[in-house]
Amino acid sequence: MERLKLVLQYFQSNSESISNGICIILALVSVKLYTSFDFNCPCLPQYNKLYSLGVMIVPPIILFFLGVLVNRHTGVMMDEWMRPVGNRSKNPAVVKYLVSAMIQRALLAPMVWILVTLLDGKIFICAFSLSVDPALFSGAPNNTGLDMIKIMAKVPCKEDVIFRNSSFRKAVSRYVRCYSQAVGWSTLLFLIILGAMGRLIKPCFDDHASFLQTRYWSNYLDVEQKLFDETCVLHARDFARKCVVQFFEDMREDTILRLQHPPFIFNSKEGWEEEEDRLHGITKQDQMNQLLKKWYYSKPELDVTRIAHRPKPCVTWEDLEGEILYSDV
Repeated sequence: MERLKLVLQYFQSNSESISNGICIILALVSVKLYTSFDFNCPCLPQYNKLYSLGVMIVPPIILFFLGVLVNRHTGVMMDEWMRPVGNRSKNPAVVKYLVSAMIQRALLAPMVWILVTLLDGKIFICAFSLSVDPALFSGAPNNTGLDMIKIMAKVPCKEDVIFRNSSFRKAVSRYVRCYSQAVGWSTLLFLIILGAMGRLIKPCFDDHASFLQTRYWSNYLDVEQKLFDETCVLHARDFARKCVVQFFEDMREDTILRLQHPPFIFNSKEGWEEEEDRLHGITKQDQMNQLLKKWYYSKPELDVTRIAHRPKPCVTWEDLEGEILYSDV
């Protein structure tokens, strides 16, 4: 149980891990959807390939856009791309990095779907049974009154009466499934080699210092957005609490107002002063709207020099005659 809590805390504190976890979940969902999907080939020459391509292409497209939708990098990337310049310049490298991270994660579930369909082979049989030369196999049903094209189109339908007590359908299905699995394993091997080569070769051609800078500022944008949202929630809670208290005080009724203190408010004087400071002097709706507008159109520049070099208080100890003994910083 403790290990599970640690894992959950890790995922909650790391937005990149959250994105990876969501993509893995989508990949597992794609496998589950495929295994529970009732695949019924039309077994008609003019519809087999159309139906198979639809099953092979449409679900991966849906899974891709779903991966884009749930990926946190999508929102951060769009905010950075669409925002006005203001006091902070835009870095195209950061936007490109976020787009690359978003696409890589969004492609995981579609690729899993395609690989599972290839390794299973049913869709491949439905699409390409017409392309198989029936002369390669014995036992073809020739007493049905159908031409060979229609017979080959019915190979995916094992319950069809023309293949009763016939090994022809099984032989053709096994033949096409072997091709499908060969394509699936080859695709998987190619993707693994491509990913490995990318990890090995990319550092040789890219400036690692620039990559670290891009990754740092992309993480900064994500963390900044999360902290801004959290600060807005705290500010809105204090603002709402004061509005409620002010409303009941204006009613001038002899009632006792009992409100549960938020966890960040203390009963001491310092706690109440801290609560007052969180409003930052904002007492009206127009002021808050102006502040949010300023944040969007003119984000603060990335410079904290004034805070970093803020002078520290100095306590000087003197004797009874006023002479300095020593000072504490």
